[in-house]
Amino acid sequence: MKDKKVPAFAGIFELKMPKMGESITEGTIINWLISEGDSFEEGDIILEVATDKVDNEVPAPASGTLVKTMFQAKDVVPVGEVMAILEVSEHARSSKKDNVSSSAVETSQKKEKVPKRPKQVPQASTSFSASNTNTFFSPLIIKIAKEHHISFEELARIPATGNEGRLRKSDVFQYIEDGRPYKFAQPVAKKDPTAYRIPQLQFDKGKGKVIEMDRMRQMIADHMVYSKHTSPHVTAYVEADLTNMVNWRNANKVAFQEKHGERLTFTPLFVEAVAKAVKDFPNINASVDGNNIIVKADINIGMATALPSGNLIVPVVKNADTKDLKTIAANVNELAGKARENKLAGDDIKGSTFTISNVGTFGSVMGTPIINQPEVAILALGIIKKRPEVITTEKGDEIAIRSMMYLSLSFDHRVVDGFLGGSFVRRVADYFEQFDTNREI
Repeated sequence: MKDKKVPAFAGIFELKMPKMGESITEGTIINWLISEGDSFEEGDIILEVATDKVDNEVPAPASGTLVKTMFQAKDVVPVGEVMAILEVSEHARSSKKDNVSSSAVETSQKKEKVPKRPKQVPQASTSFSASNTNTFFSPLIIKIAKEHHISFEELARIPATGNEGRLRKSDVFQYIEDGRPYKFAQPVAKKDPTAYRIPQLQFDKGKGKVIEMDRMRQMIADHMVYSKHTSPHVTAYVEADLTNMVNWRNANKVAFQEKHGERLTFTPLFVEAVAKAVKDFPNINASVDGNNIIVKADINIGMATALPSGNLIVPVVKNADTKDLKTIAANVNELAGKARENKLAGDDIKGSTFTISNVGTFGSVMGTPIINQPEVAILALGIIKKRPEVITTEKGDEIAIRSMMYLSLSFDHRVVDGFLGGSFVRRVADYFEQFDTNREI
């Protein structure tokens, strides 16, 4: 047990939200590992901070005691904002890092910690009426709602404790913690007893081991449900003959690694071909903003990747259309290595404009992937499988052993029609099939 007595160390320091990437402007406190009054040693982890899907640990700059926490778990804190007051040894005064600075904090020490609001779990309901009479939502509330894919209709159902019935940040986080009981509730007119309500179905959930979703799995679940509710998914399929690509890669992978110091997997070859096809059909590289379609200037290819925990993450090869195979291979290998070691940074998973999912890695023949919002399409690549195929040669039709793959493109039918979706996935297959076997490494 940690010593609760506060030792008389030499300095008072502010522990600030660190900057964890070029595009990161804020972080969410996951939980405090040190409580107020607890002592710690240099290097001990004081708290965990999250940016999107990446979790980061904030270590102690020196031995000392946690005097006061300025925020609670699940609070969103801007970069550079003071998160806690530490009383530390003199050594920290001369060795402080980016997230620690010395200053007088008399006013901070006088600030009282806001008591956590008692958890009140709303009763599940199949219908609702708006809880908030004031439907004005602050920019912060809207930002949190977007991050958790909460619609304005759902916001209106959350019990509000703010002045004049306004919704507070703590109300939204409490609602999320309670499991979003009104997520799929249907609006019902108060005076209309005949209005349709979702039936209260009592499913037999069976007995067995109960496993609580971790934070990332909850985010993935929300993102997948949001994507299916937002985009009308249509999936198009084509088949591609990868024999030339497979033969060239097998013949050159050793020489490629000796020359460039990078492993040559199939993924860089896939990313290269997909980037070319995206350049040919720029409208597939888009997102939807209300009634507007935003066609992205950059072509950033996301790669759906499984983490050691089994959760899914999408590291991004930025500006893939401008890079040669050597550079793409280096990017892919670096990102895959970071994913395996749980070391992906916030910038590594931001900015994708089109995503590929290599379901063939797990032996799947094909897949029907869910669109990675806010993109409008995602491509699944099946297993490369040898089988007899009828091919046309100078001698006529012949049966030969070929390396075949199924490609499946899920696209958002709001803005991508069958012609664009079908043409794009066919173009990717063409680039696979027309691979230049004489190219230099």
